[in-house]
Amino acid sequence: MDLSHIRNFVIISHIDHGKSTLADRFLELTETVPKDKLRPQYLDSMALEREKGITIKMHPVRMIWRQPNHTEIPSSKHQSASWRTNKSQIQNSKSQTNNLGFSASDLGFQGSEYILNLIDTPGHIDFSYEISRALACVEGAILLVDATKGIQAQTLFNLAQAKNQNLKIIGAVNKIDSPQAQIPETKKELALILGQKQEEIFTISAKEGTNVEELLAALIDRVPPPKISTPKEAFKALIFDSRYDQFSGVIAFLRVFSGRIQKGDKIFLIQNSQEGEVKEVGYFSPNLKSCDVLEAGGIGYVKTGIKDASKVKVGDTVTSFKFQASSFKPKPLPGYKEPQLVVFLSLYPEDSDRFEDLKDGLQKLKLNDPALNFQPETKMVLGRGFRIGFLGSLHAEITIRRLKEEFDLELIATSPQVVFNILTRDESEIKVSSAALWPDPSNIKEIREPWAELEIISPQQYLEQVFKILRNFKSRNVETNFLTSQKFIVKAKAPLRKIITGNFYEKLKSATSGYASFSFRPTASEVADLVKMDVLVAGVIQEPFSRIVPQEDAFLEGKKMVKKLKEILPPQQFSLPLQAAVGGKIIARETVKAKRKDVTAPLYGGDFTRKKKLLEIQKKGKKELAQKAKIKIPSSVFLEMLRD
Repeated sequence: MDLSHIRNFVIISHIDHGKSTLADRFLELTETVPKDKLRPQYLDSMALEREKGITIKMHPVRMIWRQPNHTEIPSSKHQSASWRTNKSQIQNSKSQTNNLGFSASDLGFQGSEYILNLIDTPGHIDFSYEISRALACVEGAILLVDATKGIQAQTLFNLAQAKNQNLKIIGAVNKIDSPQAQIPETKKELALILGQKQEEIFTISAKEGTNVEELLAALIDRVPPPKISTPKEAFKALIFDSRYDQFSGVIAFLRVFSGRIQKGDKIFLIQNSQEGEVKEVGYFSPNLKSCDVLEAGGIGYVKTGIKDASKVKVGDTVTSFKFQASSFKPKPLPGYKEPQLVVFLSLYPEDSDRFEDLKDGLQKLKLNDPALNFQPETKMVLGRGFRIGFLGSLHAEITIRRLKEEFDLELIATSPQVVFNILTRDESEIKVSSAALWPDPSNIKEIREPWAELEIISPQQYLEQVFKILRNFKSRNVETNFLTSQKFIVKAKAPLRKIITGNFYEKLKSATSGYASFSFRPTASEVADLVKMDVLVAGVIQEPFSRIVPQEDAFLEGKKMVKKLKEILPPQQFSLPLQAAVGGKIIARETVKAKRKDVTAPLYGGDFTRKKKLLEIQKKGKKELAQKAKIKIPSSVFLEMLRD
């Protein structure tokens, strides 16, 4: 391969700004996917991604781009006609493919032909760790901004990450076809944060394909080709993702930084000191497509043959075993920033016999989700399960949904909690991420909870509503600056617990008609007055519902919990008392009314005492049933409570 004709890049933006749609246009323009098979959000292959309309996993794909020889990028729509590719020439060259996956002209790069390795990334704040992994594998990025919404908080967050990796960034304003598009204002905003001239910012419609070809041409012109920083003979690659195949074992997704790899080569994973033999190499088209060799500068996959999923870690460096065995030992590649877990909850299989199935499912999900961190846990009521760390509530919900749908598991989920630092009377410090681990109140000297730094971007007219929400969430150190004449940026600090479990995102969106956005990062912990609140169903404490709450909010939180539980808990044959308690003292109560069968329906006429007798018998039976019955709460109830 001629490295000068390879471009590795990502598309980054705030959620729902059009990343996946732009990727569709690139696939269509390069004819990577036949037009009759192309569907909206083609790279979003997971059912959950299509259901929610968001990208959850990064998706790599290799495209071949052929363009006529031109020395200048067209600067106007009228000039773009000269950039149109001759479709018949593409078809002719595609028919001359070989086992490397390229046309004959691709191998020599005759004319103007390029290999484009694209990684489509998520936009939601809970999946920002996906972006950090993708950025470590590329040299350039397209920063996309919705013309109807402008700069958002996640736009700035993603931009900062891209700058830290020293990537070449190309700005593009999307959705210019929308009647609500504010093109000049958005273009000015984007040029300002990128430190570029407005003429350098592209205006496109990913939906209609307007100016997309010009953007692709500029990408080739501006983004530098990959560089080899180590000796060419030494194979070295970074694992940026992986998946498990029951026949091939672990399939590692690689960015090759030096050397080459092919089928039959022996490899060595530096971090885990794990050996393996390559069963197959290939690239993403976007499905897995085998080829003879992967070389420096390329992005592709390797079927490692390793059956133990825990042996292959994202961020690990893969090298040739012969170099590891020699005196020349390659150093590990710099990977990506480790994800910082902010919320924890426990998962238990509804059927205790399926504990091993849950363990197997978590191990396989961890292959392509390095933020997933889990430890075995045992509780008397629920049996064996796992304590799991997540990056946010959406990350937790998506993981539980994937376990249920991909591994057919019915699960019980406990209430989400952040990690608290507790100083005991004997001056020892313990970390508590579960209400079940909360120590005896008499042994607690001091409690500290984590806080978060917030960054909110919103139109000027919603300033009052944003301040009101911040007050409700006990925020402080509020600082306001204008991003533009019509948009402001607010920085503040608030308890991480309230941001994660208090529906902050939903309330902010609702109060600002969907125009505000925010990002956050955990910061130092502070002293707090917290208590453990239990929820009792029919007089029995249900550990999954227990949570840690502020002393002053315990009554309202307890009332809210039992009220919601009353709405979603299926009724029984007897009345079901629901109670919230702190330190054994009941602070809130609701009752789920019993199902009632009309036992007097068969009667006709006669004395009223006959009906009364039947009702008394029914009442007595329900009372006996309430004393003997064991309440089984459906897993759907736990998941619904988790959403809160």
